[in-house]
Amino acid sequence: MSGWLEGYAALITGGGSGIGRAVAERFLAEGASVTIVGRDRDQLADVAHAAADPSRVHTFVTDVRDSEGLHAAVAETVERFGKLDTLVANAGVWDYQRQLTRLTAKEIDAAFDEVFSINVKGYLLAAEAAWPELVKTRGSIVMTLSNASFHVNGGGPLYTASKHACLGLMRELAYELAPKVRVNGVACGGMNTDLRGPESLALGDRSIAASFAERRDAPPIPLHDSSTDPRDFTAPYVLLAAREQSGPITGHAISADGGIGVRGFARAAGGDHL
Repeated sequence: MSGWLEGYAALITGGGSGIGRAVAERFLAEGASVTIVGRDRDQLADVAHAAADPSRVHTFVTDVRDSEGLHAAVAETVERFGKLDTLVANAGVWDYQRQLTRLTAKEIDAAFDEVFSINVKGYLLAAEAAWPELVKTRGSIVMTLSNASFHVNGGGPLYTASKHACLGLMRELAYELAPKVRVNGVACGGMNTDLRGPESLALGDRSIAASFAERRDAPPIPLHDSSTDPRDFTAPYVLLAAREQSGPITGHAISADGGIGVRGFARAAGGDHL
């Protein structure tokens, strides 16, 4: 039985770990050929070596802030697989809910530039590199959004603002690239992943997986156990990438957050300790 992405060619940024790796593995299982882009050569090699069919995996080492690198990744994808059907803009950093009152002006200045350059500009640069090839295939872009694209306290002000910006970016590009290219997003909830923090806040070596290991209580969402394994979040990416399954859908964000939008109020204010 063929998968939903049989014959597709996809490029995934931040594909060496976490949700990016999980999406890459799911796309491969659904029949796609995949280029995974990331900064860690060893992580990318590990994904490729673990694939059942390594001939359908291409790796490319670059930073999503490097436009030339992203253009080269797209070019190599087309050279290797003959086309590009789907871009998954995914690479990002989290601010570990560092609140305004715990940030100095100097930290804000540096961390804002870093978070936005990766989380927002990285998506825009990837789209700029990929759109000409996506027009040829009437392809799609799928952006990794977040519960923080809609709700507060999924991060601090830097992360929340960046993910709100990504939601607006997704909608704007859906308009600008229609009718040839569909642009959608998956608003993920928290998960046990290797997502790192900004280097400018000395959080570049900290993994969100450590936070999950430290938690003893269930997360305050209706589906308490839904936000754990990144593989549990991959189905919406497949749906949105597959033109046969979601052809009329663009400018839409699928919330895969365990029901955060229907939870009750645990605390009325976040500053009672001030």
